[in-house]
Amino acid sequence: MTLPENTVDAVYQDPGVERYRGNPFIEALPPIMQVEQVRDGLRGKVSYQPGDAFSDGRIRAHEIAGLLDDFFQPLANHLRLEEKISIMMRRGYVGRNLEDGSLKSHLQDGYERIKRGELSSFRFAKAPSTASSFALIGVSGCGKSTTLNRILANYPQVIYHEKYNFIQLVHLKIECPAKGTLKSLCVNFFRAIDQKLNTNYEQKYTQKRVGTDTLLALMGQIATQRAIGILVIDEIQRLSRQSSDDEKDMLEFFVELVNTIGVPVVLVGTPKARPILELELQSGRRVAGFGSLFWEPMKNEAPERHKGSDRIKHSEWSAFARKLWRYQWLQRKDDVLTDELRDGWYELTQGVHDIVVKLFVLTQLWAIANRSERISLKLMRKVFEDEFKPVHPMLAALRSGDPELVVKYSDLHVPQIDKQLLDLRQRIAEAGKQEPELGVFDGNPQAQRLYHLLVGMDCEASRVAPLVERAFKQSPDMKIRELMPIVLDWYEGDAEIEQEEARSGQVVKPANWGTLSANDLRYQFSSEEDLYDTLNEQGVIFPMESWLGGCKTCR
Repeated sequence: MTLPENTVDAVYQDPGVERYRGNPFIEALPPIMQVEQVRDGLRGKVSYQPGDAFSDGRIRAHEIAGLLDDFFQPLANHLRLEEKISIMMRRGYVGRNLEDGSLKSHLQDGYERIKRGELSSFRFAKAPSTASSFALIGVSGCGKSTTLNRILANYPQVIYHEKYNFIQLVHLKIECPAKGTLKSLCVNFFRAIDQKLNTNYEQKYTQKRVGTDTLLALMGQIATQRAIGILVIDEIQRLSRQSSDDEKDMLEFFVELVNTIGVPVVLVGTPKARPILELELQSGRRVAGFGSLFWEPMKNEAPERHKGSDRIKHSEWSAFARKLWRYQWLQRKDDVLTDELRDGWYELTQGVHDIVVKLFVLTQLWAIANRSERISLKLMRKVFEDEFKPVHPMLAALRSGDPELVVKYSDLHVPQIDKQLLDLRQRIAEAGKQEPELGVFDGNPQAQRLYHLLVGMDCEASRVAPLVERAFKQSPDMKIRELMPIVLDWYEGDAEIEQEEARSGQVVKPANWGTLSANDLRYQFSSEEDLYDTLNEQGVIFPMESWLGGCKTCR
């Protein structure tokens, strides 16, 4: 027998729980993880070196775009979801055991259903189900599917039990079809099984004139035959777009799948799926539930002080934003995330994970493309207005707090930013071509790195370029850390270069004020919407009115 490529051989170990012992399906699973192990397993692995901020802009664009795939910060919701999946999967296998014959009973019952074309048929009265289900509901972009994928990735998908010559499919994730029909759901299921196990169920069953009841019975039988540990059905809100009969029929099948066939099911969708769940709650045969998890975006709550200590407990949003803020590949980046920028960032994104990260990525790319090399709230707002128009209604609904508006716009898709990434990479490449001073380095990466380091220290680019060229010509074997103080000495003390700069009469145009030092009033004017209020809060503006109020001779 040829095994699928993603198959691992079963290695049995004590599961640590008495009711799980003696069940090969459970003993072949990874051990139950502790909280820290869960965090480590879910946490994204971002490759980041601060010095890379001085690499070529085109290289940095690739590094920044990597955050979309690699950054993941585990939150409390993620840990609760992992615990639910862990319990559901193992609990569902208790009633389906290779050793005690309970799996064979389920298989025989499945055969009876196929023969009669009735989901409620069974032969063995003692084939109990230990499976359960739950619903995961949240607006688009809040991380439901991403988190599920990361949790399931901690389990091997296919396990081969050589002793029993049996292939176990640990988890399977499918999408509710766009048409929302039972037949298309079955087709999606068979197709997903074929992709994982190299079978041909789709061709075998869907190209014949087979009734929906029979297809559903076949689907349940295959789920038992392949010992599916947990079935995830995403986008269930699509059901609500069809007739009420379709909704009832599909929910009835979910009931059978869990209560009778014994396969745990996770239903995933947006708040538009709530009417479907309410219909299920009202039905006479309710799914053996394991609760629902309504996944809300992160909240921007005020920090609290730990009881009995001086330690500050930050909100999940604050911790998430500060963690993400570290990953900047900008030469003039601000190391500290200010309260103003963090609050403005939240106001724009409402704490929706996907939008938070995508806005951060695109803002960095804009900062490289316009050569400001710094994230400001003004720039972030500009990027949000230009690049995220499709989700403005959804975010406006979240800001309003109106449940009906949230449901109305909850399934707006967060825009795919592949096109924006390509456009920005092109802009960055064109901006790089507009730096003639880099051409004199003859492609020397160390010279370019030193140049970018010095520019990042607020040295003027036009003055630094010839100094870097001179340094590498005179001492080509010296390292960057040895050359930097030499170039800085030249920069500070070379009177001839300063005089030449003065004679050139160069003027920084307003469009380039964003590239100046953070202390330069021109930079502050370009990045602040109300410069007067900002300077007044910083105590820079002399308090003329209060001074006049205390001057006796001025009254």
